[in-house]
Amino acid sequence: MTIRDQDNMSFICFGGEDWWYHNRGHFDMQLMRKFARLGPALYVNSIVMQKPNLKKNTGGGASFAQKLFRKTRSILAGLKKSSEAGFWVYSPLALPVHHISGVKRLNEILLNYQIRRVANKLRLDNPLIWVVCPAACEIAIKSRRSFLVYQRTDRYEEYPNVDSGAIRAYDRELKASADLTVFVNQKLLDEEADQCRRSLYLDHGVDYEIFSTAERTEHKPADIAAIPKPIVGFFGGIDDHTSDIALLEKVAGLLPEMSFVLVGKASASVSGLQQRKNVWLLGQKPYEQIPHYGKCFNVAIMPWRQNRWIRACNPIKLKEYLALGKPIVSTPFPELDKYLDLIYLAATPEEFARSIQAAVAEDDDTRVAARRQRVAQSSWESKAELVLREVSTQQ
Repeated sequence: MTIRDQDNMSFICFGGEDWWYHNRGHFDMQLMRKFARLGPALYVNSIVMQKPNLKKNTGGGASFAQKLFRKTRSILAGLKKSSEAGFWVYSPLALPVHHISGVKRLNEILLNYQIRRVANKLRLDNPLIWVVCPAACEIAIKSRRSFLVYQRTDRYEEYPNVDSGAIRAYDRELKASADLTVFVNQKLLDEEADQCRRSLYLDHGVDYEIFSTAERTEHKPADIAAIPKPIVGFFGGIDDHTSDIALLEKVAGLLPEMSFVLVGKASASVSGLQQRKNVWLLGQKPYEQIPHYGKCFNVAIMPWRQNRWIRACNPIKLKEYLALGKPIVSTPFPELDKYLDLIYLAATPEEFARSIQAAVAEDDDTRVAARRQRVAQSSWESKAELVLREVSTQQ
């Protein structure tokens, strides 16, 4: 069965990010691109989970006022079709009150009204509902649907500034109610499979063609083209709960002859990195440009914290780095075990620095080809088809 074999389907995805503001390489966004070929699809931008934080922001992330402005703009955009992705995008008005039991019901009524109105307008009569954001739990479970999929790709209960108890309760209810719970981390699946009606391990895909062929074009973004080689690069969010900033500062100090280039939005404090002459922070870039930044790297890195969030993760950038053919240096996490023959593993700043030096010295065409070959069959198309097969066997 392929995507082209399906018909008369419709989809609603309660996403984990905001389509208008975040990197568009996320798992749910990629699958919705594929599903939108089969019928009308609605991507609901992430419902607010974090509690309001009115304190002055001293880190590198957006302030409460900035987040409020951004969310307001997203809501005011209304229902709009993305010509790029082929699906409809909608940001419902929701209140950050998951930690206030007496108000939660009003929030659910508000969300239910908005989503039903939009679903009726788009004639999404009996959709497959895909849930990433746990805060969509009540509306998703109570909605009319043909199938319910819960994407358990992150421990959102470990996300900064959320009510962990409320998010855990949503998570448990979704796993108990969903027709299928999708995991991208084998360790997390092993721990939680008995909480699910049915579970599936579905490894991330990769836009293999655009990453593997990026170097065939001469285009190099202007803000990286003049940075001295060798370049030690990272693309993605730079966040306190994921990125080990202290480790990265020490590694940059140990390798002053190398250029460290970080491409992505920083919500963590990066003042220490900004002070180093061999570190460049280029900010968030359009997804389509990411391969052209990545092709300029000599080594790609994943300097993760060692915490519960990372132990349950499976970063998409791992396969994107491999599709680029780049040597990778990373701190350890369970999903990396399948790629140890292709990865340099390092736990301390000193090990990380030595591994970067080895990666630069040892890289050759044979290693580049081996990295690409490992992920050549991991297209998002294949992942979408696998999900559809799983769904069809249960209907």
